[in-house]
Amino acid sequence: MEAFKILPVLKKKLAFLSGGKDRRSGLILTIPLCTEQTSMEELSATLDYLLSIPSEKCKARGFTVIVDGRKSQWNIVKTVVLMLQNVIPAEVSLVCVVKPDEFWDKKVTHFCFWKEKDRLGFEVILVSANKLTRYIEPCQLTDEFGGSLLYDHLDWLNKRLVFEKFTKESTSLLDELIVINENEKGSQFSNGLTLDFCPKCCFSPLITGHELLSELQQRRFNGSEGGGGGGGGTAWSPMDDELLAQPQVMKLLDSLREQYTKYQEVCRQRSKRSQLEEIQTKVMQVVNWLEGPGTEQLRTQWGIGDSIRASQTLQQKHEEIESQHSEWFAVYVELNQQIAALLSAGDEEDLMELKGLQQQLSDVCYRQASQLEFRQNILQSAHEFHMTAQDLSQQLDGLLGMLCADVTPADGAAIQQTLKHLEEKLKSVECALQSLREKGQVLLDQMSTQTSFSYGKDVSIENKENIDHIHSVMEDMQLRKQRCEDMVDVRRLKMLQMVQLFKCEEDASQAVEWLGELLDALLKTHIRLGDDSQETKVLLEKHKKFVDVAQSTYDYGRQLLQATVVLCQSLRCTTRSSGDTLPRLNRVWKQFTVTSDERQHRLEMASAFHTAAVKILRESPELAELMVDMEAYEEVETVGKGLLDRLTVPVIFPDGSEQFFGSPGDMASSAESIRERMKLVEEKRFLQEEAEQRLDEEALEVGARES
Repeated sequence: MEAFKILPVLKKKLAFLSGGKDRRSGLILTIPLCTEQTSMEELSATLDYLLSIPSEKCKARGFTVIVDGRKSQWNIVKTVVLMLQNVIPAEVSLVCVVKPDEFWDKKVTHFCFWKEKDRLGFEVILVSANKLTRYIEPCQLTDEFGGSLLYDHLDWLNKRLVFEKFTKESTSLLDELIVINENEKGSQFSNGLTLDFCPKCCFSPLITGHELLSELQQRRFNGSEGGGGGGGGTAWSPMDDELLAQPQVMKLLDSLREQYTKYQEVCRQRSKRSQLEEIQTKVMQVVNWLEGPGTEQLRTQWGIGDSIRASQTLQQKHEEIESQHSEWFAVYVELNQQIAALLSAGDEEDLMELKGLQQQLSDVCYRQASQLEFRQNILQSAHEFHMTAQDLSQQLDGLLGMLCADVTPADGAAIQQTLKHLEEKLKSVECALQSLREKGQVLLDQMSTQTSFSYGKDVSIENKENIDHIHSVMEDMQLRKQRCEDMVDVRRLKMLQMVQLFKCEEDASQAVEWLGELLDALLKTHIRLGDDSQETKVLLEKHKKFVDVAQSTYDYGRQLLQATVVLCQSLRCTTRSSGDTLPRLNRVWKQFTVTSDERQHRLEMASAFHTAAVKILRESPELAELMVDMEAYEEVETVGKGLLDRLTVPVIFPDGSEQFFGSPGDMASSAESIRERMKLVEEKRFLQEEAEQRLDEEALEVGARES
């Protein structure tokens, strides 16, 4: 019988076990009768419930029943006492009927109970409330009988409900756990049980049981204290060890903990098997995807593209493939961690299976990751190869543009700068081509060492197209570079010829300047005619050498201008020729020629003048036999006057311009020197004429004397 089924009846407190004991340690059952009519059925149900609580050991010690009839009639008391015979005849040791203060017919009551003693099986006594302590200790009586034992019926009822609920739930839970654990041992694990059974349900009875056990232990301790002291303490409940409450709770709790521990192990094993099955499923999902769609994606991606844009497109596609693989690799990492955790705490029978799964997963993931990395490296190398090829192509286009453009340099320095720039361009092209070869070789090496994809797919056919493309690009760039080199050689030759052309023109102009400087020196510094014939001869020799230098300069300029013409013809430079250099050279040369001839003529006249003058002046004027022919005087005079006249005449160039030798002062000095010499000759002539006149006079005198 359960309390909650007769809860309204129990709340009426028709009977109760206060927890007190008689002197024989028998339990005290109290039946407080009231003025109202007591339902015997309800009282019987209450007694049946209360008597189901104590253990058989407690029942064997017998009950002392206190029937409180102070507020009831005798016939009701009698009915209750007789009912005890039917309900608990063997367990009742003594029935104490607490009589009211009013008088009952003592003889009748005594006679009736005495008469029925053998038939009832227990002793019935009438006693007033204040005399009840003769049979029961005050500390075992509740306060309505003058005792000190505290009893709260509602508190007891609530605790009893809690106890029964705990007992019921714990027993049900215990049965279910036993079934689950036994089925697991027999390898007949019921999925239905595990699905309907919630492990959290174990915590509520356990918590309730521990709280209840703590309450019982506390109340037992306090109750003992209260009993010993005869006074205070909390309300005493009959759910102590004598009523099997505490031992039952402890037993149920121990059983629950034991079965729950087994159930936890079952759940752990089940969870481990479930986790292992889940890991197996996920491992196969990862392996199947990587060896299926993942491998197929890599199989379809074998090209390297034919341009930067194409290689970038392939790289983007590869990044998408890597992104998809990354999701599965993340699952791999998670699975690997789970497997590692299981391996560190796994059973021996699971180790081989787990290690096999881990090895299979690692092999597939590492193989796929290496293929992804290999593909990424090839695409990166292909991208660098195409970038280098494009850069080289642009450099070749720029170089070709330079070579196809007309060369119109202003001077040799500009040509040298252009040549230097051209050489730098060619060197840059050579470096770019070398870099292209290196990157192409790296790419070829990578493709030659490319391993087969999963299941041994041969990629040699696809690679052949890529290899042919790489060789084609490198050969095309080599041919373009060779053509540019040939054009550079031609352009270099042409520009070197232009350098020579500019050099020849520059040197020719320099020759004109030198010739002009010689002409200027001839006119300004070559003015002396010499003071005697010897000095004049020296000046003539110097003049010839000077003219030879000028002749060499003129010939050098002519040769340079002829070379210029030849170079212009070679360069097909119809718009360029010697320009005004040749006319200038010829004009200066003609001016120099006229001037040098004039200088030559003057020096020759001066030489003749000095020679004639010296011939006259070296003769002794006193010696008659050394008389000079008069023609010699006339010659000196004629040459001297002619030379003086020549000094006053400017040099007239072919273009009609005029130019004097030296300054007027220089010419005056030269003329003065000639005049002084002419004066000396004139004096000599005058002396010779006087000598001749004296000789003539002397001859006349001699002839006169002789005649």
